[in-house]
Amino acid sequence: MSDTTSPLPVLDISGFRADPESPDGRAFVAQLRTTFHEIGAAYLVGHAVADGLDARVFDVANAFFALPEDQRLEIENVKSSQFRGYTRLGGERTNGRQDLREQIDISRELPVPEIGPDDPAWLRLRGPNLWPEQLPEFRTVVTQWLEELEAIGKALIRAVALALGQPIDHFDDAVTPPEILSKIIRYPPPSEEFPTDQGVGAHTDGGFLTFVHQDAVGGLEAEVHGEWVRLPARPGAFVINIGEMLQLVSQGYFRATPHRVVSPPKGVPRVSIAYFFNPKFEAKVEPVTLPPELAAEAPGGESADPDNPILANYGDNSLKVRLRAHPDVAERHHADLLAASPRT
Repeated sequence: MSDTTSPLPVLDISGFRADPESPDGRAFVAQLRTTFHEIGAAYLVGHAVADGLDARVFDVANAFFALPEDQRLEIENVKSSQFRGYTRLGGERTNGRQDLREQIDISRELPVPEIGPDDPAWLRLRGPNLWPEQLPEFRTVVTQWLEELEAIGKALIRAVALALGQPIDHFDDAVTPPEILSKIIRYPPPSEEFPTDQGVGAHTDGGFLTFVHQDAVGGLEAEVHGEWVRLPARPGAFVINIGEMLQLVSQGYFRATPHRVVSPPKGVPRVSIAYFFNPKFEAKVEPVTLPPELAAEAPGGESADPDNPILANYGDNSLKVRLRAHPDVAERHHADLLAASPRT
């Protein structure tokens, strides 16, 4: 385990946001290309999130987790066929093992769709969120957070297009609008009831881009050049990493970064907010034609894990992951899918 203080480069997107064709904008694209090729993760600054919003989102998160358990369970995710709401400790799994975390999952607020027999199963993932009635400010702050992170995601995916030698608008249709998901997470220390130190097991994300806003406690780690390194919080910075879909799209030129969370020490719970910016479920994401100099260093994009193929249709891939991670929700609301696909 490396104790390197700053294992990832710090990328400033402000110049690109102001003018992608400016010297600063072009420099950002070049840095992004190198970083996502060699590591797949970085710290991102210059994102222009509204002043104080990063602190307010932590405030409402801590206020929710301070509620009595019976009030938190009023929005438990087993009540949502869309896998939204509160997940109690041990309620989500990675690699088949319970993670030591509690969290709230929030996505785009939509009405429940009418689903016909010929419609894709991933439509079940769209619908309303579950909001804590005791904390009306929670919905207000988190909704603003989602809007601001979506704007950053749209800017960053345009830089990704340029970094892969594509027109700046190459991914615009696939992310209009994007599928988004935010996980507001509390990681407690290990206990007698939950002795594991697996806050989140080692994994790669399935979509395009992940943004992590973490407090100062620490615990996030990534595999960098074959070694697990700690990723401490930096004031005003997100940790960003790419997921398997960008690995697929880039024919392996970009690397989906394995990462994990180790449980915090005794008496020091940790709060973190993860935001996932992904192609819309309808999008069929296909590999780009890389410039020759990039293609020469692209090994192919498929997952090395035969039990975890990267599916070109993001909706199918996302539903697969949810059914595995939340077996209680899957059994209650989607038993027909489990019966039709026992390996899911």
